Amino acid sequence: MHRLIVATGGGAVIRPINWSYMRKGLTIWLDVPLDALARRIAAVGTASRPLLHQESGDPYAKAYAKLTALFEQRMDSYANADARVSLENIALKQGHNDVNVLTPSAIAIEVFEYF
Repeated sequence: MHRLIVATGGGAVIRPINWSYMRKGLTIWLDVPLDALARRIAAVGTASRPLLHQESGDPYAKAYAKLTALFEQRMDSYANADARVSLENIALKQGHNDVNVLTPSAIAIEVFEYF
């Protein structure tokens, strides 16, 4: 297969077998602030996210705590990507203080401009 974009889940980077496939192309880490991720997850719920689906309580606080722990476990693996694209930097460049206002198209354009 050629000329594909594959979006993986965050845990894909922790398995060496996945890196053997990902290294056949360019890997890009879309670095989203954990606060923004936790807000998104709290807004839509955690039912479709097994690692984040937890008992009752403040959904934002629980999502943020779990995301922080996962990031600490995975950050060295994320750093293996060929490039890191910070959504926070893209938002600031476009005059926004919140990454959640960025559209997928705006993010894709920035990624392509990076290369």
